[in-house]
Amino acid sequence: MALRKNKFRDEHSEVDTGPLNDILFILLMFFLMISTLANPNVIKMSVPKAKSDTKQKQSVVVSVDKDKSIFVGATKIIPDSLESALRKFINEGDSIKPAVVINADSIAQWGEIVRVMKVARKLGATTSATVSGSDK
Repeated sequence: MALRKNKFRDEHSEVDTGPLNDILFILLMFFLMISTLANPNVIKMSVPKAKSDTKQKQSVVVSVDKDKSIFVGATKIIPDSLESALRKFINEGDSIKPAVVINADSIAQWGEIVRVMKVARKLGATTSATVSGSDK
């Protein structure tokens, strides 16, 4: 009785390991990055502490809308009382200059925005303006 040869026995099957190297490299990089994020404070340092109370830099938000309405924080004020409203937040003798952030509607009048800037700088604050809204 003649035995038939198995035609699959002569072929050599191999596993392609090229993509395996890429996957292992990516995993290695992933775990290295995650391990550095997990413990960012590797160096222990003793930071000096102040005995006196230090004042943080203040930030006052002034909003101007398209109808010339002015808001200090969330409170609507009349335009003539802008300086007295800002004076509550800004003390002229402070060593730290507070910041006045001006949020304005895109169709607000620039004269009002400049007036708010002038009043804030007169009181000794730094200013920055942001224009937002639609250009209709």
